[in-house]
Order: sequence, then C-alpha cells, then structure tokens
Amino acid sequence: MARNSNTVPESKSKLQSFKSEVASSLNIDLKQGYNGDLTSREAGSIGGEMVKRMIAYAEKNLH
Repeated sequence: MARNSNTVPESKSKLQSFKSEVASSLNIDLKQGYNGDLTSREAGSIGGEMVKRMIAYAEKNLH
C-alpha cells in the first residue's frame, strides 16, 4: 500500500488551492510546482495557518 496516497483523489487539487490561498494571505509568494526556495519559517507559517483554519472550520461546522 502506498503511504502517501490520497483517499479522495480530488483532495490534492483542493489542498493545493487552499495552500495557495493561505500563502497569499500571509504575503508569501508560492510558485506552481517546486517551492524549495522558501525558508523553513515561511513553509511552517503556511502549514501552521492551514491547520489553524482547518481546526476552526471543524469546530464551527461539526458541533
């Protein structure tokens, strides 16, 4: 079994759109494809904000 496979194939494009939206709101320039030139702080800020927003969404909509 592949470890990094998506259960829902459409989720990859949705997560990419979400990541771009978050990066834009943090004024971080994301390019299509490779973004290895981002600092660890920038990449961590994007991921952290994504998690924060997903938790807020879940708390709002799953209670």
